[in-house]
Amino acid sequence: MWIFLLARKYALRILLIFTLLIGIASFAYLNDYSKADPEALAVLSDEMIVYEDKVYDFWTSADTALIFYPGGKVEAEAYAILLKGIQEAGIRVFLVEMPFNLAVLDANAANEIIANNPMIKHWYIGGHSLGGAMASQFAEKHADQLDGLILLAAYPLNDALDKVLILAGSEDEVLDKSKLDGFDVNWIEGGNHANFAHYGEQKGDGQALIDKDEQIKMTQMWIIEFMHF
Repeated sequence: MWIFLLARKYALRILLIFTLLIGIASFAYLNDYSKADPEALAVLSDEMIVYEDKVYDFWTSADTALIFYPGGKVEAEAYAILLKGIQEAGIRVFLVEMPFNLAVLDANAANEIIANNPMIKHWYIGGHSLGGAMASQFAEKHADQLDGLILLAAYPLNDALDKVLILAGSEDEVLDKSKLDGFDVNWIEGGNHANFAHYGEQKGDGQALIDKDEQIKMTQMWIIEFMHF
């Protein structure tokens, strides 16, 4: 009997230690993310950008809007410069701050944004990398509410929408480019995975042959043209 009790005691200790180690590892993983560069954070001081309920509203009076999901483990604020340029073209933008910087944890975040803004008549959803994948997933279930899908360094998970814009850098070594076979892709020559936003370099990415500002400007141009016509 005492052997059984002793074994049970040590088994519980081992289970407790194992659970603790998993918790520590999970905490470390979720808190190891790419932070926005200072110049991106500075943009958010603009009075025309309002933060409420985990969403940055790049406000305009337009009836056309883009809901944007950030890349996996990338701070949402890193996309401020990219999206500010789209706002300046007269398009309203909603940048979603995801739980633990993972869009997969709140892929339906767009639901509340759409419901709270009935004055918007033309909705687009998009995202970068994992954020793009989750935007595509949302589009599959809500195609009747959307005019189009915008994917940066991501590929469609379905064919729910006819109007889709795909942008990818020729030097991107993070994206599985084979997944883009058969799709109409707009390649940014010299661009890479990380330079769609301002968060520094990304592990495993290719070396960009153009600077970040050029890739951002080209991306803004493509998105603005896509949403205006």
